[in-house]
Amino acid sequence: MLRQFAMNPHVVYPSALRMRIAPWCAGDDVINLKEKFSIPAPPDEVWPLLSDPALVAACIPGAELNEVTPEGAHRGKVTFKFGPTVAVFRGETRLTYDHPVKRCLIESRGIDQKGASRARARFEVTAEGTESTEVTMDGGFEIAGPLEMFASAGGVHVARALLAEFATNIARVIEQRRSGDADAVPQAVPAASGTKILGRALLDGARSMIGKKDKEGE
Repeated sequence: MLRQFAMNPHVVYPSALRMRIAPWCAGDDVINLKEKFSIPAPPDEVWPLLSDPALVAACIPGAELNEVTPEGAHRGKVTFKFGPTVAVFRGETRLTYDHPVKRCLIESRGIDQKGASRARARFEVTAEGTESTEVTMDGGFEIAGPLEMFASAGGVHVARALLAEFATNIARVIEQRRSGDADAVPQAVPAASGTKILGRALLDGARSMIGKKDKEGE
C-alpha cells in the first residue's frame, strides 16, 4: 500500500512554486502557478502513465475517477480534509492530449456540495527529457465560496504536497513494473490533510527565518 507523503530518494521533488494572484478572465482572481518535477525514467516510459486517467487519479491523494461521459469528460471527486472539515469536490475534467509532443491540456471544475464552494483549474502538462523525464505543470486554479480564504492562504502549499506525493507514486509504479509486475497500479491514496500541510509549511518557514538570522549574526 502506498504511504502518504512517503519520500522516494530517486525522485527530484517540486521546486519552489511561483504563485501570484492574477486575472484569469474578467472579474476572476486565480492562483497561477508553474511547477516542475523529475521522474527517473525516460519520457517514452513515463508518458503512457501520465496519459492514463485512471492511473493518474489513483496517484493523487483523495482523488477518485467514477465515469467517462459520452463527450469524453472524466467525472469523479477529490476529498480534502482540513481539521474537522471534509470537503468533497465532485466534478469533471476534460483532457486534450497531444501525444507526439507529450503534452496535455487539463480543464477541471467541481463543487463541494456540503459547503457550496466551487473550484476550477486549467493546466498544461508537458513531459521532456532523455534518460529522465522533467514534467512541467503550468496554469492556475480558483476556489470560490467558503473555502476561498483557505485556498488563497494555503493553496500553494497544498499544491506542492499533492505534486510531491503524485511524483513519488508514479515513480513507485515504474519501479514495480520494472521488477516484473507489468500491471502494477497504486491503491487509492488517502485524502490530504490541509492542517498537516500548512503546519509543515509554517514550521519550514520558521526554520528558514531562524537559519537566515543565524547566518546574519555570524
